[in-house]
Amino acid sequence: MKTEKIKTDLLIIGGGAAGCYAALTAAENSDLKILICEKAHIKRSGCLAAGVNALNAYITEGRTPRDYVEYARKDADGIVRDDLLLTMSERLNKVTEKLEELGLVILKDENGKYAARGNRNIKINGENIKPILAAAVEKLPNVTVLNRVNVIDFSVSDNRIKGAFAIGIENDTFYSIEANAVIIATGGAAGLYKPNNPGFSRHKMWYPPFNTGAGYAMGIRHGAEMTTLEMRFIALRCKDTIAPTGTLAQGAGAKQINSLGEIYETKYGLTTSERVYGTVMENMEGRGPCYLKTEGISPETEDSLLKAYLNMAPSQTLKWMESGRRVSEQNVEIEGTEPYITGGHTASGYWVDTNRATTIKGLYAAGDVSGGCPQKYVTGALAEGEIAALSAAGFISDNSAAYIDEDEINAHISEIEKFMGEDNSVFSAEQLEEAMQTVMDSYAGGIKTNYRFNGNQLDMADRRISELERLSDKLHAEDFQELMYIYELRERLTVCRSVIAHLRARHETRWHSFAENLDYPHKDNINYRKYVNSRMENGEIKIILRKLTEEGQRLYEHSDK
Repeated sequence: MKTEKIKTDLLIIGGGAAGCYAALTAAENSDLKILICEKAHIKRSGCLAAGVNALNAYITEGRTPRDYVEYARKDADGIVRDDLLLTMSERLNKVTEKLEELGLVILKDENGKYAARGNRNIKINGENIKPILAAAVEKLPNVTVLNRVNVIDFSVSDNRIKGAFAIGIENDTFYSIEANAVIIATGGAAGLYKPNNPGFSRHKMWYPPFNTGAGYAMGIRHGAEMTTLEMRFIALRCKDTIAPTGTLAQGAGAKQINSLGEIYETKYGLTTSERVYGTVMENMEGRGPCYLKTEGISPETEDSLLKAYLNMAPSQTLKWMESGRRVSEQNVEIEGTEPYITGGHTASGYWVDTNRATTIKGLYAAGDVSGGCPQKYVTGALAEGEIAALSAAGFISDNSAAYIDEDEINAHISEIEKFMGEDNSVFSAEQLEEAMQTVMDSYAGGIKTNYRFNGNQLDMADRRISELERLSDKLHAEDFQELMYIYELRERLTVCRSVIAHLRARHETRWHSFAENLDYPHKDNINYRKYVNSRMENGEIKIILRKLTEEGQRLYEHSDK
């Protein structure tokens, strides 16, 4: 194992949409030395790796940023940060224009305006959206990108971040990275629960399977305050391909129907969680399978659907073509995925202020890892990357440089040497990961239990996840690729514990399916119209209940941390 020390002004962990845009913003507004660490390669990493066919967060003509705040608040039944949503929404159109300048193809209508898809979306040809962002970053002279470098831990002292530790997957190198400020942009957490498709096809899921919750886990272990992890996201997706359904529902006006041909979506509600819940209930009550109705759509709509899915989920287009039946001749079967933890669709993540500063001094969060601000999608992630970059630059100019102690470096080297030493392990990381997914599926509201759970089940889940954490201490890695798998497992286990604690703490059912608590099946606005937050102290997760922000308020600028 080689070791290397790096010194930078700004460290960005994660080269996805938020990370790339943070680098662009910081480079254009300062002369800072910037380093991006990306576990994969920024050309095709993160949620946009395969492309996307629409920008789902845009202020269309006749709408305002406040309208977008209201939409997101309604969808989350009130548990959002108005101040975060507004500061994001105000930047959505600006970052969209920047994307177009960089080369993204945005479709236009007959008047030359962006082609809208509903009240908040615009259509794009987005297969190359991530390579476009990556190319822009790679041209910046003051930005260095380390691809295939996986950050495994923060360096934090007296609640001030000093940098991070990382491993080079392909060059067998341990990195100690000193940084005067850090932006965490690693995305959310997939793979905590058993997925729809097992075995060889287990990667066929809605959220990137390589997003392990690393950013959450590192913050949790160092005492950062987290919020709303109990608001899990369960995507309603095309069966087998796990392709998005929004294009069918919004782009083609397809309604949710059961096997009897009855439209059931209005029966349960049209929020994101209610669409999933209705599908679960129809199947449980014997009226499944459920579909999105595409029978009878026009040839023009059919053609646009085939092209749209080639931009983001080619497997769905291939499935239609292989079936020998046109899209207009068959309805699309739908199902819910396993739960994910993501601050881009729901409000899970770091507790931040309007500058996207976390409760650890010098650490900023952007994109899916940042909490309190759901429905940010692509452009919202870019907006938060911009905010975090400008805030981090200001922090660096106002604060002294950070330094990492040699003892801390040696402790991380010793941990790696332990994992790569003599092989006395009984289990592999993959076996423990499957055990973790089984526990979460059975006892913490996975697909097996129709996303439902009770207190006794959560207690069982917590005990077993803690056991798996202890077993993970004894894992062995033959090389740095296997070493990464060990750290990914440990990250997921840390996030599992926090999710379980949050599910247990909210004594109500506010979002059906997302957090379906059988002990508390009804909504409780008196006691739980609040944020459920947490902080790890001495290995235990402490729950904190905080008041909601109201319109125009900025209660949480960390003056009370």
